[in-house]
Amino acid sequence: MFKKLKEILIGKPLKSSSDDSHLLNKQQALAMLSSDALSSVAYGPEQIIIVLMTVGAAATWYSVPIAAVILILLAALIWSYTQVIHAYPSGGGAYLVSTENLGTIPGLISGGSLLVDYMLTVAVSTASGADAITSAIPELYKYNLGIAIVLALILMFMNLRGLRESAAFLMIPVYTFIVSTFVLLAVGVVRILSGSLPYHAPAHLGASIGGVTLILILKAFSTGSSSLTGVEAISNAVPFFKRPKEHNAALTLVMMGSILAVFFAGVVFFAYWMGLVPGHNITVIAQMANGLLGESPIGHVMFFIFQFSTALILAVAANTGYSAFPVLAFNMAKNKYMPHMFTARGDRLSYSNGIISLAAGAIVLLVIFKGQTERLIPLYAIGVFTPFTLAQVGMVVHWKKKLGNKFIFHSIPNIIGALISFSVVMILLIFRTLEIWPFFLVLPLLIFAFLRVHHHYVNVAEQLRLREGVAEHKFDGNTVIVLVGNMTNVDLGAINYARSIGDYVIALHVSTKENTQKEQEIETEFKSTFPDLHLTVIQTNYRDIIAPAARYIGLTSKDAKKRNFTTTVIIPNFIPSKPWENMFHNQTGLRLRMALNSHEDIILASYNYHLKK
Repeated sequence: MFKKLKEILIGKPLKSSSDDSHLLNKQQALAMLSSDALSSVAYGPEQIIIVLMTVGAAATWYSVPIAAVILILLAALIWSYTQVIHAYPSGGGAYLVSTENLGTIPGLISGGSLLVDYMLTVAVSTASGADAITSAIPELYKYNLGIAIVLALILMFMNLRGLRESAAFLMIPVYTFIVSTFVLLAVGVVRILSGSLPYHAPAHLGASIGGVTLILILKAFSTGSSSLTGVEAISNAVPFFKRPKEHNAALTLVMMGSILAVFFAGVVFFAYWMGLVPGHNITVIAQMANGLLGESPIGHVMFFIFQFSTALILAVAANTGYSAFPVLAFNMAKNKYMPHMFTARGDRLSYSNGIISLAAGAIVLLVIFKGQTERLIPLYAIGVFTPFTLAQVGMVVHWKKKLGNKFIFHSIPNIIGALISFSVVMILLIFRTLEIWPFFLVLPLLIFAFLRVHHHYVNVAEQLRLREGVAEHKFDGNTVIVLVGNMTNVDLGAINYARSIGDYVIALHVSTKENTQKEQEIETEFKSTFPDLHLTVIQTNYRDIIAPAARYIGLTSKDAKKRNFTTTVIIPNFIPSKPWENMFHNQTGLRLRMALNSHEDIILASYNYHLKK
């Protein structure tokens, strides 16, 4: 039943193969990996204006130079992460760059920051999608949190179905948004050139505005920089691309960066030109679309398409997290800083454990913050600009190692990116501490967990490693203990098997003294079935049979070791024909196995007797 349900939800298993049939081309990858970055134009420019509006509408002209600096940072990041793709084609992005060039701790800071940031991406995007749905249907507002959780689960199952299936679904909303936004901006350019779009800016560029301080400008800049979240995702997901992987990934990154730059610059410019400020029930980008497209029937249709595509891309922006998180977790697990379960591919060749863990983490964040987007967004920037800074510094070190004194030219985008990214981090630390403090609580805990996981794997490898000069140990015999309950076909088969492999066989029965007549019947039946074998009976005054059995087995094992014997414990089990029928039985064998797992020098074996229908 479970297998059938699994096939319905995520599809039939795919064969492991060395071809590229399940990988992404550039168009598919752009849809799958750019939704987070591109969707940010719907709120990034508005966030800049909101900060500037605290001193009045006239201050909004500062959004233009602020946007120009953000675009310089974007260009530096795109150039830099293109270098990262070619230098580290296995994926991992900032984590691998930081680890290999700056050391373990900076690498773990980058990895941990991005893991949290991807969870925030899913939580914020699904919460935004829920807000869009409940705004259209106000009756559903009280179910806002539930809708966000459902969206996170839908995206999880979609990604579990595989890369191509996810990309095919995402191409519709992402490319609809790209085309509709290009059309919108083209209409705006045509209207300005034709003189049909009046200039309504509340203040000219360069005007002196009272109350505008450096602190205000820096806050607006750090807030608007949240539009760059998701830029690094493609460098994390290089293994998802068709060959040549590095070329296709780098080209996709440039395509995404170019589109994002045009959209971001266009929205900021037209918001300034038209004198738009955030309204109570309508966003800046919606006002811009309404003003540019006009009141004609065609304009109304185009406005509806644009708004619909904006809502869609905000809802699916979470998919960037679902694409990048599993590959980052894979690279960290490969380096033994996360459990090895994150290196395993699922039935559909996706890193399913990473996808499921991401969904679980995002749902926890949604529940903690009650699906309120505004409470999640401030953590966004610090989570992404910390690894941005470390990655840029790491690439400078990379070029220095590779090129020596000729590293400066190749390092120009990295130096620019590092300086601006570090500035954003410092602005956040100084001016927005009260909003981002949870980051500094979670990150040290994550780094501690990474180091403990690594210590565990190193310790295990050290103990399991074969060493030269270790002599082969030959045992003189095998003591086999069989747990006997009632005398049934299961016990009969287990004892016969024990006698075939053991030099010394002990049939062990634990009596709880609750039914004396039943205990006598068991002993009598055992003697008649196995007259040449002694039944060892342990008496206990309590209902628990696990502890006394484990105690006896431990003592027997020590005695066997003195005689240079191995100790094997055979646990008889009967297997129902239907898995769900296991719930009708008390699983004594499973509990005994768990109790004996901590004992050294004991071999545990199960004798399974399969029941018929």
